[in-house]
Amino acid sequence: MLKIVYAPDPMLKKVCEPLSQVDDHHRDLIKKMFEAMYEANGVGLAAPQVGINKRIFILDSGAREEEKKPLIMINPSLVSIDDKTVSYEEGCLSFPEHFAEIDRPDQLTIKYLDENNKKKTLTTDGFTSRIIQHELDHLNGILFVDYLSRLKRDVIIRKMKKFKKENNSSNDKKI
Repeated sequence: MLKIVYAPDPMLKKVCEPLSQVDDHHRDLIKKMFEAMYEANGVGLAAPQVGINKRIFILDSGAREEEKKPLIMINPSLVSIDDKTVSYEEGCLSFPEHFAEIDRPDQLTIKYLDENNKKKTLTTDGFTSRIIQHELDHLNGILFVDYLSRLKRDVIIRKMKKFKKENNSSNDKKI
């Protein structure tokens, strides 16, 4: 069972290391990440959120709909990003019950490897673009609360510390 790492945790602030090659071990990790993400009712999950310091994230912009749209991105890098930004309320599995309006570019193009070591390029917008940016931030040690004012961020971090303490000082949620 994978565990979701709750903030504040130093793991969530690390810049992740790239994979030299995707192997069966990584494919198994990806499968378990999808299980954890769906169990937690999420739409995206990055490897550091399950304690793995690698440049892997998964997403499914249709996770809350009937038609699933799973995507796996390994060693992702932005090719281009739109100047136009859109504000949208974001949450994060590492910050249960916390949400905030975040401005992000609406469209992007990203390069990545899939689970079979194939190079891919995707241009997308809207919700999928937002999820990709959120998860890519995780790989770079950036959290959605880092976009908030210091006051709002500190309030959420204090609440998360209390949350972790009340939950048996557990740093993780078993999924």
